[in-house]
Amino acid sequence: MRALLLSLLCLVPGLAAASEAAGVTHDFTAHWIGLTAVVIFVLAYTLVVMEEWLHLRKSIPVLMAAGLIWTLIGLGYAQLGDFHTAGETVRHSLLEFGELFLFLLVAMTYINTLEERGIFDALRGWLVSRGFSLRTLFWLTGLLAFFISPVADNMTTALVMASVAMAVGKGHPGFVVVACINIVVAANAGGAWSPFGDITTLMVWQKGVFPAHEFLALFLPSVVNWLVPAAIMSYSLPKATPEALQVRPEVLRGGYLVIFMFIGTIALTVSLHSFLHLPPALGMMGGLGLLKLYSYYLNQTGKAMQNSLIERGGLASSDSDAQPLNVFDQVARAEWDTLLFFYGIIMCVGGLGTLGYLALGSEVLYVDLGPTVANVLVGVVSAVIDNIPVMFAVLTMFPDMSDGQWLLVTLTAGVGGSLLSVGSAAGVAVMGQARGVYTFFAHLRWSWAIALGYAASIAVHFWVNKALFLLH
Repeated sequence: MRALLLSLLCLVPGLAAASEAAGVTHDFTAHWIGLTAVVIFVLAYTLVVMEEWLHLRKSIPVLMAAGLIWTLIGLGYAQLGDFHTAGETVRHSLLEFGELFLFLLVAMTYINTLEERGIFDALRGWLVSRGFSLRTLFWLTGLLAFFISPVADNMTTALVMASVAMAVGKGHPGFVVVACINIVVAANAGGAWSPFGDITTLMVWQKGVFPAHEFLALFLPSVVNWLVPAAIMSYSLPKATPEALQVRPEVLRGGYLVIFMFIGTIALTVSLHSFLHLPPALGMMGGLGLLKLYSYYLNQTGKAMQNSLIERGGLASSDSDAQPLNVFDQVARAEWDTLLFFYGIIMCVGGLGTLGYLALGSEVLYVDLGPTVANVLVGVVSAVIDNIPVMFAVLTMFPDMSDGQWLLVTLTAGVGGSLLSVGSAAGVAVMGQARGVYTFFAHLRWSWAIALGYAASIAVHFWVNKALFLLH
């Protein structure tokens, strides 16, 4: 019975985690405290999965679960007369979240600023006003999603490209479906070969598993992951060229420069981490300070322009040159539910690891099954359950694997969510945008083609990166 329970726990992402900061000094896996903590986590994550039907924010159950689990851990160690281990271990989990939180907060602020300045509207307007054929737009939106998502988050990228597909595909629901699937797959695949393209790749990079440039080894497997299903789906596209839409959105003052500032912030972050071994969050926070300074410049010069017009007897300008930029507003628009969800997951997983599930989970997944099978399974599981707790569990277990195997789990965790529409943030977001057209079952009809791309990308990774499977 216990062996069956442990096997099930290892298949539920996050239950096979443990803290590295303070080694497990007492095994609670068969204790009522450990089993109660597992039940709490499973119940909380069940509520997360049911968010769409319950309309209960996903952060709420995991925040409550984290508090309860760590209370149980503190109680368990207190009964043993140990009043230090629980506190030391929880601080390690807090540090892990703190670094991830600051990095993501800055990235989200930059993306929100680009959206507020009209950059994404301008890109969308350019695409729908060119009179491209449906086939050209299918490939163009997929290509842009693949190359934008490594810098911007895959959800924002997918939403922008999907809005293009919906705008030009009116009257062609078949095109909208395959275009949305293509965009979701491309956005997820594009994020897999960049340390900034997905939360899972960011966690791998911040953990120091390998340097930023080594993610480029996944470029070709990621391309294959996208191209295989895209090529198959392209045969179902209607041969039509819709009339160009007259859309001319305006980019607000400073918008283009913010793009280069974002790229510069990422370059600074990589440099500080690679050469000085400083936490990535430090470089990102420096970039946030630069953005705030630039917003101050824009606002001050904008006021001067307004005053100059009034002094000359004219009306105050309402065009893009005088629009103020409030960076604090963009910080407030961050995905706080997502950020708090990350906190809850990291604290829950860290707590369950402290209870002693690391050795058991590592034994079942990476010894009994082997690293290749385990890493491929991670991708399949991430199509059903969020890939973030999956990857955090693997990183906390930290099995002894070659660089090739670590790249494999980075790839599968990043692209496995494409197998189902609910398997990634990009897919869920696009389903909400194209409600009634791009649905779970519409995506499911093409899952076999996406699975072929998934298998092909793994095969290509073993082929082109075979030397990395010998490196630790």
